[in-house]
Amino acid sequence: MTDDPTTTHDAPPTSPLAERIEAILLVIDEPIGLVALAAAVGSPVPAVRQTLESLVADYDGEGQGPRRGFELREVGGGWRLYVREDHDDLVAEFIGGQAPARLSQAALETLAVIAYKQPVTRGQVASIRAVNVDSVVRTLLARGLITELFADAETGAINYGTTDALLQHLGINSIDELPPISPLLDDGADGFDEGVIR
Repeated sequence: MTDDPTTTHDAPPTSPLAERIEAILLVIDEPIGLVALAAAVGSPVPAVRQTLESLVADYDGEGQGPRRGFELREVGGGWRLYVREDHDDLVAEFIGGQAPARLSQAALETLAVIAYKQPVTRGQVASIRAVNVDSVVRTLLARGLITELFADAETGAINYGTTDALLQHLGINSIDELPPISPLLDDGADGFDEGVIR
């Protein structure tokens, strides 16, 4: 072993800060901004930025460790872990094989809200349904019934919409063919100032 100072960059980040950042990244469903992440882990923004860059390099296999099957990317003004693109088919096949044949009542209700209100964020769906919809949205994404349309420029929140696969399952050509039900649904505007539903 030499005392070459450049070798210190090859070691994967194992600091407590890196561990705290990874813990947060594992539980979020939408990209988290740098400032919000720094607040969550209780560290200065520059230190968090540097640690994120080290984690990116580590996951990409730029150090002594192997390249991971996931990657850390900055998307829509925030950071999030993603499956590497070359494993998309593998993961889609696995999730599809694990999915139940029928949707739960909660999934059907969430799907209806998204279908009628799209584009709509998880927070808006949660406000309308008055329950947490994180796991249900993940299920609908895995089943290919909804998709991520775009991220809000200000908040980074992902807006969801339905897919052609849903139209095929319903036997319709357009979402406009759904029966008129919007007068029965609250627009979800009430309560947004009270904070994000978790």
